[in-house]
Amino acid sequence: MKHQKHAKLARPNLGEFGRNEWAIIGTPCGNIQQLSFRLIEVLQKKIKVSYVDADHKNEDEPIGLEVENPALALGATMEYTDKISHHRFDLKSEMNAWQYRAMFNEQDLILVNGNHFKAKNQIVIIDPKKEKSLEKKIDRLTNVDLILMTGEEQSIYSFLKNHLKDWAHIPVLHFSQTEKIVEFILGNVLLQIPKLNGLVLAGGKSIRMGKDKGALDYHGKPQREFMADMLSPFCKKTYISVRSNQGVESEYELLEDTFVGLGPFGAIASAMRKNPNAAWLVVACDLPLLDEKTLQFLIENRNSSKVATAIYNPETGFPEPLITIWEPRSYQVLLHFLTQGNSCPRKVLINSEIELLKVEDVKVLLNVNDAEGFDKVKGM
Repeated sequence: MKHQKHAKLARPNLGEFGRNEWAIIGTPCGNIQQLSFRLIEVLQKKIKVSYVDADHKNEDEPIGLEVENPALALGATMEYTDKISHHRFDLKSEMNAWQYRAMFNEQDLILVNGNHFKAKNQIVIIDPKKEKSLEKKIDRLTNVDLILMTGEEQSIYSFLKNHLKDWAHIPVLHFSQTEKIVEFILGNVLLQIPKLNGLVLAGGKSIRMGKDKGALDYHGKPQREFMADMLSPFCKKTYISVRSNQGVESEYELLEDTFVGLGPFGAIASAMRKNPNAAWLVVACDLPLLDEKTLQFLIENRNSSKVATAIYNPETGFPEPLITIWEPRSYQVLLHFLTQGNSCPRKVLINSEIELLKVEDVKVLLNVNDAEGFDKVKGM
């Protein structure tokens, strides 16, 4: 057997900065800024969009750190400023893709000045002023999705045709067609909304119940199977979360905890580890009154731009983490909380940007953990 030095992990579909990123390249930086700002003004109404660029100040000009960043000027390595309209971090240390991805984790779209930075996907602008510069950076053009013309009677450069084997199938628009460019971008972002996987949490020890809660029969079959059946029509694939060596048999694929000893938090993180590119519709098996109508409501009101979409529980006054759609971006957030010594999924929701929904019938949130509760539900 071939020795493997590192664990084989499923990798999230990320670029230099995040999941959806476009480097705009082929024209002077001023034009890239102009286009980006036009797009941002429209796109921000529907998605979270960010911008990546470099400082265009002349190197001979004084930087003025004494005014802008006094702490950095005096030797600090990081400075945080609570501005009136925004918050700002200034760093002295160099950043790379590993740090960028963490910073941009919660963004739906990242527009990048391709004259200075690489990105997973590209928008190429045909501008004679930068033709030679573009040819020198041809290696950056790995996934060109759109070509923009700056003139009326322009053609795609010969070197670009040679490099882009499918150039004839790439959409072409004019640099000034803001609405059409926005339409193209939004269409692509919508196509990238992660598909749903289902996860039934059935790995608890059921100490208060005295028997496996996932095996209880409320509806003519084991509760974990009933819940998985209910999730399946809404999900690409449904799993049942279990502890290692739990001895459960099911027609559904079992997903054993790889983050052990962390309860529901570990089960959710284990699902994310298995597929970090899916969104996970997570439900606990001990919710016997949960119904398809509630799941439909949750899915129809899903906000994939947030860390999660959860249901508000009026009895606790908090989000209910075990009837929640956890987006792929939540994986990093979960691990961030874990590194700070916290494994409470509810606390993650409380301290993150989420979509919080209220249901009409709060009985669907009933959590049954003991024999008395089981008998009560069975008697309804």
